[in-house]
Amino acid sequence: MEPIEVALLVFVVSCAFATAFLRDVLGAIIAFGAYSLGIAIVWVYLRAPDVGLTEAAVGAGVMTILFLLTIAKTTRPTDERTIERIDYRAAAVAISLVAVLSTTLVALPPVGAADTAVVTDDVTRYYLANAYEVTEVQNAVTAVLAAYRGFDTMGEAAVVYAAGVSLLVVLKKEVFE
Repeated sequence: MEPIEVALLVFVVSCAFATAFLRDVLGAIIAFGAYSLGIAIVWVYLRAPDVGLTEAAVGAGVMTILFLLTIAKTTRPTDERTIERIDYRAAAVAISLVAVLSTTLVALPPVGAADTAVVTDDVTRYYLANAYEVTEVQNAVTAVLAAYRGFDTMGEAAVVYAAGVSLLVVLKKEVFE
């Protein structure tokens, strides 16, 4: 693994643990926002910027603001503990699930490898051979997202737009109350 991959993995896992174990709700929300931002960076690193942008907007942006608005309307716990007690059975189940799912990682090709099944697939070869000519777009990824997967991209844009509008509605309501 490259150092950037290790750093991203450590950051995301640390934020996930902080979110799960922090007793302070505000701290957990901040850790969750950092986790979502880390996942967005992972998506961009894996060359899926559309998914990364959606994760950053909805996960790190909108959800964090909605969580903060929620705790502003509630009371904070008075318990002096800063870290939640660990349910060891639940932790064992979660760790076992992660361990089992991690065994599939060795089957994945390196990021950006030219001989992957994705690049040698007939559909991918068709896109790369015809995207420029058919769509008259100079970027193959943009051509695929806008022309070949237009409805999917429109759905993603609608989700981000709806999240933004919902946030504005909630914020406007908060201002007038």
